[in-house]
Amino acid sequence: MRLYGKFFVMHLKSLLEYKTSFFLTCIGQFLVSFNVFLGMYFMFQRFSNVEGFTYNEVLLCFGITLMEFSLAESVARGFDTFDNMIKQGEFDRVLVRPRHEILLVLGSRIEFSRIGRIMQAVVMFIYGFAVSGVRWTPAKVMAVLFMLIGGTVVFSGLFLIYASICFFTIEGLEFMNVFTDGAREYGKYPVSIYGKRILQICTFVIPYALIQYYPFLFLLDRGKPWYCLLPLAACLFIIPCFLLWKLGVRHYTSSGS
Repeated sequence: MRLYGKFFVMHLKSLLEYKTSFFLTCIGQFLVSFNVFLGMYFMFQRFSNVEGFTYNEVLLCFGITLMEFSLAESVARGFDTFDNMIKQGEFDRVLVRPRHEILLVLGSRIEFSRIGRIMQAVVMFIYGFAVSGVRWTPAKVMAVLFMLIGGTVVFSGLFLIYASICFFTIEGLEFMNVFTDGAREYGKYPVSIYGKRILQICTFVIPYALIQYYPFLFLLDRGKPWYCLLPLAACLFIIPCFLLWKLGVRHYTSSGS
């Protein structure tokens, strides 16, 4: 963690060499995310609820999901651009360094510009927190914390899968964006609105529902008390992701760059 902290400070100092560019990028990220908020607002002007979920409840749900994704993207951005590291031969140098390759890949890129998106998520969450009508208790606050931890781990695991596939294909596969950026987009609404089959897939295959739908039901007093612990169970998703990464490292033979 000390080494990652040094990477963190190093990237921050390099960005602050161009302060205006950094702050304008953060503002741009904030405004882009704000467009999604406007789309939801105008839709709910036409419909009073979606599958029983009101506008204020959906806003709270999306605020949490957006924060999960933004935290994961900030930390695990090195995996999202891992194909470039392989094509340029940079991963060869990573393998001969006396630190774990995952730590070095994570430290290769830290996206501070995603602060703008995190700010948007915080604004949406605070507003949803105030108007959703949720009766907040220590257990529900803890459930939100578990959702953020579990969501960050799950999305980071998906970025890790993307990087692992690059060992076999060299080029990054854009279809993985369906599971990362796509999940952020359809995570605007509780997973159950997409149908029973999608809910099953998002429960037992890629555990989006464990970090969003079920604990969200607990927040609204519509679910069972143990639903608040499901985001911690979702963290187990990182295990097969890590095993795929180790398989990819064993398969790696360099790109010849």
